[in-house]
Amino acid sequence: MDGKSFDVKQEQLRRLQEVFPESFAEGKVDWEKLRLTLGEELILQNERYVLNWAGKSDAFRAIQTPTTATLKPQKDQSINFDTTENIFIEGENLEVLKVLQKSYYGKIKMIYIDPPYNTGNDSFIYPDKFSESKDDYLKRIGDKDEAGYLTKEGFFRKNSKENGQYHSNWLSMMYPRLFLARNLLRDDGVIFVSIDDNEVHNLRLMINEIFGEENFVAIFPWRKRTAKSDVPFRISQDYEWIVCFAKSNLFNGSIEGNSRKYFETPDLPNRPWRIHEMTTHRTAVERPNSNFTIINPKNGDKFPVNPNAVWRITRDSFEKFYKDNRIVFPGDYEFLNISKPVLRYFKDDDEENAGEEFGFVSVSTNFPKTVGMTQDGTKDIGVLFDDKIFGFPKPVGLIEYLIQTSTSIKKSGIVLDFFAGSGTSAQAVLELNKEDGGNRKFILAQLPEKTDEESEANKAGYKTIADICKERIRRVIARIKKRMQSETQEKLALGESSSAKEIDLGFKCYTLEPSNFKIWRTDTIDTEEDLKRQMNAFVDPTRKRSEAEDMAWEIMLKSGYELTTKLEKIDAAAVSLFSIADGELLLALENITQKAIDNIIIKKPKKVIALDRLFAGNDQLKTNTALQMKDAGIEFRTI
Repeated sequence: MDGKSFDVKQEQLRRLQEVFPESFAEGKVDWEKLRLTLGEELILQNERYVLNWAGKSDAFRAIQTPTTATLKPQKDQSINFDTTENIFIEGENLEVLKVLQKSYYGKIKMIYIDPPYNTGNDSFIYPDKFSESKDDYLKRIGDKDEAGYLTKEGFFRKNSKENGQYHSNWLSMMYPRLFLARNLLRDDGVIFVSIDDNEVHNLRLMINEIFGEENFVAIFPWRKRTAKSDVPFRISQDYEWIVCFAKSNLFNGSIEGNSRKYFETPDLPNRPWRIHEMTTHRTAVERPNSNFTIINPKNGDKFPVNPNAVWRITRDSFEKFYKDNRIVFPGDYEFLNISKPVLRYFKDDDEENAGEEFGFVSVSTNFPKTVGMTQDGTKDIGVLFDDKIFGFPKPVGLIEYLIQTSTSIKKSGIVLDFFAGSGTSAQAVLELNKEDGGNRKFILAQLPEKTDEESEANKAGYKTIADICKERIRRVIARIKKRMQSETQEKLALGESSSAKEIDLGFKCYTLEPSNFKIWRTDTIDTEEDLKRQMNAFVDPTRKRSEAEDMAWEIMLKSGYELTTKLEKIDAAAVSLFSIADGELLLALENITQKAIDNIIIKKPKKVIALDRLFAGNDQLKTNTALQMKDAGIEFRTI
């Protein structure tokens, strides 16, 4: 009882929706659909099959609006910062994706995300306006409040089902992120998106539009729980969905399982091999060149063809296959129980021709039980923290399976998760590398969303979700190191070799920050005085309190170098420079002299960038530097 009188309008709308449910969208009447339903002849504008929603044009504007943000290294929060290639970024993921565009365009092998499901209780960021003040911008990209954390108020907005644009808000949040994510995928890359029934229909249509319907791979049903009794309609929805799309048709899922068993034999040293059925499902009529009797050259045994399932090879190609050791006959090996010839596939063929005839193994959409359910995800994180500090995490086994599905042949590639949550994806990469000796790397992005003040996580000292994620990565690394040490000691005790393949057990931590350089903003210029004030401010383009090393990281990133590129401080004739990629790019950010310039030219970098203020009052030095660099074939510019 709310003390209000009977709402006649709402009751009428309810009754109308009962009769004409197809005429409602997001709780509102679609008058054109209602008129069509009532038999009125209408000519609909732009009538075509398309996903549309309120705010779609604004979502495109969000994609097209460039960012000036940068990433700042947090070495004290990292492990093995100078050597690791794993990355964790704390910050709003739309801005993070924009920041990564130049350095990681077309470089990500696999993306997995577990975004908000739009259940009616989610709080997430969605664009509702695109003209913003400087303060709004700083808050959006990750600037902190008085306590040092992002606030939910005014930043996260709860998208309840009573909201008039319930589905539209979710689509506006997801579309720009998925669009930018596609840019980052390699041509043979793949994306997996977890979702439940609330938005799976819209998600499929949205990714159809972004990736192309022809690049849809599959929808994997994942069992998240056992049957529940207290549910609507007395139906326990025990499954969620993982929607899979490829960047292009170059992607082929492939996973090493029990069906791929390699043998090592003395006659073929260092060339592990496996066997494969030599017959096909083609008939003699379909493939007449494969309709012949195979004769074993060693003993003359004959193997007639089955006219309903002829050989994979032809009469003409038999000799070549035999000379290349690609045919195994009954009796060639005592351990093989075969009654007819089979093909031999070598492991190096599998690795080189992943996804083609050699080495392709189909993946079922029916997950094995080993991937686990939500309760297993809770156990995974509970083992590390001895407490329930994060709700409903995905099980490590599930993410491991997806990663293995898309990276098993090379056991390498970058895995990106920009809704990182508690960090399950990072644990899956680290554990899988430990298991199979792989060299996969991860990039995780997570907003520093505050934990609830009454939560176990907050009481344990984890003030943000990002804090939980970072600590989980640290604990997983420590646990793997301990396990590896124990395994080494066991081998030594048995007199076995203790050598094991090294794996990357570290991560670089970055935070999303405003640029170290002043940004020219025309939206703040209303008068001539405003213009003069801004021009005076740009005499020195660097912001106050900007550190030289932070500027170096920003220039490196915005020059298109990856975050794992080597950056070091070197000396050039008593002048400190920053060297990127072993001297490919040199940065002068603190001071400069003619002697230092001569020394730089001797080093022969491809490019040199210097702060313009270093030449203040010495235009001759600046002019001479530009000429000397040009003569030496070095690209030179100032900022």
